[in-house]
Amino acid sequence: MVDHPDDALALPPALVTGEAVELEVRTAGLLSRVLALALDVVVQLGLLLAGFFVLAVATDGADEATLAATALALSVLALVVLPVAWETLSRGRSPGKAAAGLRVVRDDGGPVRARQALVRALAGVGELWVAGGSVAAIASLVSSRGKRVGDQLAGTVVVRDRVPRPRPQPLPQAPELADWARSADVGMLPGRLAVAARTALARADQLHPASRERVLGDLAAEVSALVAPPPPAGTRPERLLAAVLAERRDRDTARAQRERARRDALHDQARRLTGL
Repeated sequence: MVDHPDDALALPPALVTGEAVELEVRTAGLLSRVLALALDVVVQLGLLLAGFFVLAVATDGADEATLAATALALSVLALVVLPVAWETLSRGRSPGKAAAGLRVVRDDGGPVRARQALVRALAGVGELWVAGGSVAAIASLVSSRGKRVGDQLAGTVVVRDRVPRPRPQPLPQAPELADWARSADVGMLPGRLAVAARTALARADQLHPASRERVLGDLAAEVSALVAPPPPAGTRPERLLAAVLAERRDRDTARAQRERARRDALHDQARRLTGL
């Protein structure tokens, strides 16, 4: 069985969207998450105290059962409903996270939804408020991606939202494989395999020579099995991967240009008809 490329590379886990696009993001550190949480707690406690003050004034003389029920409703509003609304409406950015440059996203890199935000908020009542944050801190330290219990249950992760994204270097086409690549069928290549191959080529210089040969060889074997006709005998793994990825990129670019030209032509035709 072929080892997964990410395991062989021993690199930090990356986020990959459902369209197999690797996101240039970094998971948030514990200190930045503590800072964001502290800011959120200040806001929540401030709103909760303000609500209790208004409650005391508005329900002066009410019976104890009414006061207890109203106080419970205010607590649920501040500790559960408010965080869910924050993360859902702002696409994962509570006031504290916005100030600290953090964001909650799904494990696949997509925006957090109300369901995930609700799970995080409900788990947060126990691990953050009841346990004083100790459970969340231990879970974050144990997790390789800094996940607290709520993140594990909801399938989310907190990432840094202000990391500069370096522009990827274009892959050069291998000249000796250009004719073969142009005639090859590369449409069966899965997006995740393409991402793994591109990442391995970009970071190959950081690997030990033996690990580099094994990782690139395994990826080349997977790619060769999905490309027809097969590459010329004796093709080096890195040359094969570069040729296939460059051809895939060129075809995607050409397809996008044709689609853009078609839309422009339709737009011009519509303008001429409107002018008539």
